[in-house]
Amino acid sequence: MTFTRRGSSCFSQFLGFANRSFNSYKLPGDPSSSPSLTYGIHIFHCPDEVGIVAKLSECIASRGGNILGADVFVPQNKNVFYSRSEFVFDSVRWPRKQMDEDFLKLSNRFSAIRSVARVPALDPKFKIAVLASKQDHCLVDLLYGWQEGRLPVDITCVISNHHRGPNNNVMHFLERNGIPYHYLHTTEENKREREILELVLNTDFLVLARYMQVLSGQFLRTYGKDVINIHHGLLPSFKGGNPCKQAFDAGVKLIGATSHFVTEELDSGPIIEQMVERVSHRDNLQSFVQKSENLEKQCLAKALRWYCELRVLPYEENRTVVF
Repeated sequence: MTFTRRGSSCFSQFLGFANRSFNSYKLPGDPSSSPSLTYGIHIFHCPDEVGIVAKLSECIASRGGNILGADVFVPQNKNVFYSRSEFVFDSVRWPRKQMDEDFLKLSNRFSAIRSVARVPALDPKFKIAVLASKQDHCLVDLLYGWQEGRLPVDITCVISNHHRGPNNNVMHFLERNGIPYHYLHTTEENKREREILELVLNTDFLVLARYMQVLSGQFLRTYGKDVINIHHGLLPSFKGGNPCKQAFDAGVKLIGATSHFVTEELDSGPIIEQMVERVSHRDNLQSFVQKSENLEKQCLAKALRWYCELRVLPYEENRTVVF
């Protein structure tokens, strides 16, 4: 078991098994591991006290599980504990339902704010809907990432306020893969939010892939689940519309993209990931935009993977812990 405890305000980062794909795993040299073991993730958020890590380890080990890696974050001068553990287990010896019951006991013992276990090989994929406007680059990247299995989600539909004709490449892709496309014309007076809510009723979270409409507070409260947005700027600078031109006019030397949770305040939700690239006086507005679009695709895809891998936890009022 690898274990890191961070007491600073810096985000802790889990490395090692992060880039490996686990559906099953065998412990090398262990004769008892002839049946394939199953990979699981557990995150825990509770008031800090002595003994939490020991009890988490005991919970997994008592069922024959083996911890591959764990990361813990305890902010200085704050009575709060965060952890993310990766482990393998025999699903016959530790049935999925029993796992939830065991972690629930721990949750009650430590008055946990959040305790979530996920077993990718056994649990349903996250169901998402993607909202997009005219620009296709983030939408296309997500669709191909999904097709290649790099995004562990099921896309229930694509919703757009931009009409795409039948000969559009995006439409061909959606038709081939059986993903519904819903065109909802919006105006200043009618953002079609009631219809959107009906379409996304059974999703786990929403993705705004350059959706150029502001979702109202009423929509967010009614939906009640996470909404992840990509902003083509390095927040908190250059909020609102046309951030590339804002950055270009300001003569910046670094441009960026920001993936964040959507809140009622425009472009001010908790940040999940940011990516940057250097620019210079030789760049024009067109090259600014091209570089920005490349960053946006990477930043959004990374944020979605991290979210699905239970790496993102809320921290304080408007921050995140990203393991």
